[in-house]
Amino acid sequence: QVQLVESGGGLVQPGGSLRLSCAASGIPCSIYTMGWYRQAPGKQRELVAALNGGGRTNYADSVKGRFTISRDNVARVHLQMNNLKPEDTAVYYCNVHCLRDYWGQGTQVTVSS
Repeated sequence: QVQLVESGGGLVQPGGSLRLSCAASGIPCSIYTMGWYRQAPGKQRELVAALNGGGRTNYADSVKGRFTISRDNVARVHLQMNNLKPEDTAVYYCNVHCLRDYWGQGTQVTVSS
């Protein structure tokens, strides 16, 4: 059974930092892409950052230079978010792509003074 367990969301002031983590288990592939998406109220879910099995990264233009995705083993991914802005407020979802998409339960990130 596939499980994605996220941690690290919360409330932070503008300009602050947060680190999200996601641990995957039960993935039926040896190599796969892991990433983060987010969904703000009234908006569609969008890609934030992804890291494939070969180490290639992909970032949304809105987070380039502020967010960094990393992977410390095949099944664990992190998202370091610096210089957070109010428009980064959203529910952040961990994603694994292996034959199909798998999703975590989501973690709330709120950027507000």
